[in-house]
Order: sequence, then structure tokens, then C-alpha cells
Amino acid sequence: MSSNKRRFLKKFDFVLFFTVIILSLYGILIISSAAKSSPAGIDTHSYVKTQAVSTALGVLIILFLMKMNYEVLGKLYLFIYVACNLLLLSVFLFGTGTEEWGARSWIRVGPIGFQPAEVAKIGVIICIAKFIEQNQSKINELFTLGKILLFSFVPIALILKQPDFGTAMVYVFFIGVMIFVAGLDLRYILYAALAGILSLPFVWLSLGEYQRDRLFNFLDPSRDSMDSGYQALQSKIAVGSGKIFGMGLYNGSQTQFGFLPEKQTDFIFAVVGEELGLIGALFLLILYFIMMYRLVDIARHSRDTFGTLIVTGIFSMMFIHIFQNIGMTMGLTPITGIPLPFMSYGGTFQLTNLIAIGLALNVSIKRDGLSF
Repeated sequence: MSSNKRRFLKKFDFVLFFTVIILSLYGILIISSAAKSSPAGIDTHSYVKTQAVSTALGVLIILFLMKMNYEVLGKLYLFIYVACNLLLLSVFLFGTGTEEWGARSWIRVGPIGFQPAEVAKIGVIICIAKFIEQNQSKINELFTLGKILLFSFVPIALILKQPDFGTAMVYVFFIGVMIFVAGLDLRYILYAALAGILSLPFVWLSLGEYQRDRLFNFLDPSRDSMDSGYQALQSKIAVGSGKIFGMGLYNGSQTQFGFLPEKQTDFIFAVVGEELGLIGALFLLILYFIMMYRLVDIARHSRDTFGTLIVTGIFSMMFIHIFQNIGMTMGLTPITGIPLPFMSYGGTFQLTNLIAIGLALNVSIKRDGLSF
């Protein structure tokens, strides 16, 4: 074995890689249980097949990413930025999903469907990271900060127009954290918080009826338990009924008898809680903690600001998905339709997350200019 290969194996974050593999396998197992009771006429095995194929493809992409230098992506950031925005614009011409989810956010090509906002996440993180790096020395000057915010706002505005408020908030969160890590003065954070509070009446007026219902149901869970509040109520029943050890895989009453809606996607954590109990939920949270800790470590030891900001964006994206999804499943946050990384069913979502991990691993091994 060459010295370069030995150095590569020493620098490669096997803990992060295998934690994500375990998470993905865990997700496939839970999806197989959640999909078991799908409505008649739906091939329940297709959920597992799609997730497994997406996972295998994602691992291959991770291995491919090990051969390249992430700095190449920085040189192409303007091209990536334009491509991401064109992809987000495409939903207004070819998008579907209004009838099912209230947002025109899906593109379907034959039997294949994907969300451009999910695909664009990684591209936007790369573009914002590079743009911030180029302007970091003057980030606290009002003109420079305005440029960064305007550059960031275009994809967010396109997502809000769909309208997909939940996904737009994910973008706002990870971009905000990236700007803060780059050295933004605390006074701007306070100004942003004040502006957010003052804008609440306008945000409220811009929400759709179903979005307002979600907020009302969060404040009063018993308000509409048979209609708009049904999901949240059934989710809490499922989580609570699992107790310590759960009801057993493939044996959850809320899951298997069809009481829990969107159980293979948005409410997958409720399936974990019901069928594997507190033990299964804690195991999942420990895996997430390890993954997030490794991402923080990679961001801290990156060889440049660009790499640090890429991994910061990935960390923030994962964090808000995990926090919001588990929170809404347990009634601690409003329902937003944000899926759970590596657990929720969705080929596009799974690929996006695996590519994100591949980029983080690439940043890690390139600290000393290594390659696969």
C-alpha cells in the first residue's frame, strides 16, 4: 500500500461514513414496516426498493466525490448558482403537487418524481459558501452584507413562490448559520431578530389556510382532531404507545392499521417510537449525535473558509431537519412536512443527504491535499 493511500485511510472519517450507513439501513428497515400497511393497489415493496437503490447510488456518489477536489466546485459556483435557480424556476412550468400537498414543488418525468428544492440544497450551500468566502473580509460592511443576502434570497424567494414555506425556512436557517460562522457581528443578528418579529403580521397574511390550521392545531392540539389536527394527534398516540421497548417491528397498531398518515415519510419517527419504543428512538438519536459531532469536527479543522462553510451548511441543514421533524412528531413544533434525514422515504431526499455527507468527507480528507 502506498504512503498516500495509508494517509488517505488515516484521514478518511470512517466514523461518519459508517454512522450514515447504519442510519440508512435503519431507515430502510423502518420504511419496510411503515409501508407494510399501504393502501390496496400500491406496491409496498417499491418503497423499500426505491430507498435501497437511492442509498446504493448515494454511496457510489460518495466514493466518486473522494476522487475530486471540492475547490473545483468553488470555481464553478456561478454556473451552479444559475443551474439551481433554473431548476427551481422549472416547477412553475412543469411542476405538480398542488392537489396533494398544497405546493407546486414536484417535477415528474415518467414514473420518476423529484423536488427541485431538495436537489438545489447542496448547490446553494456550495454557492453561498464561495460567495461568503470571497466577501468575508468585509462581511460586516452593510453593502457587502446586502450583496450576500440578495445573492441568498433569490433561491429562497423561488421556493416561497411554490409555495413551500417549510423548505424555504430550512434554506433560511442554514444560510443564516453560514453567515454567522463567517464572522457576522452580533448586532446584525439582533437586527434580524427584530425584523423577524416585526414581519410576523405580514408572514401570517401570506400563509395559506392549511398552514394557519397547522399553527392553530399546534397551539390547541384538540382543536380539530378529526381533520387538520388528525396527523399530530395520531403521531403522539403512536409515540406514546411505544413506551420503553415498543410494540415490536411490524406490530404497531397506529402504523399497521393505517391510523398514522404519511408514516413512511414525514412521520417516520412516530413509527420508530411506536414499534421500537424509547430504546429505538434513543438509538436513532445517538446515531444523529455522532453524525453531527463529526460534521462539527470536520468544519473546525477544514483547511480553508470555503470548506468550513460547506460543512457548516450541511450541519445546519441536517440539524433543522432532525429538530423540526422529531419536534413535530411529538407535538413540540408545528407540522411543516419536513422529512427526517436517512429515515424518511424519498429517493431525492436520500440522495441529497448522502451527497452532502460525501462533500463533508471530501472536505475532511483534503485537509492535507490527499486524494483517493
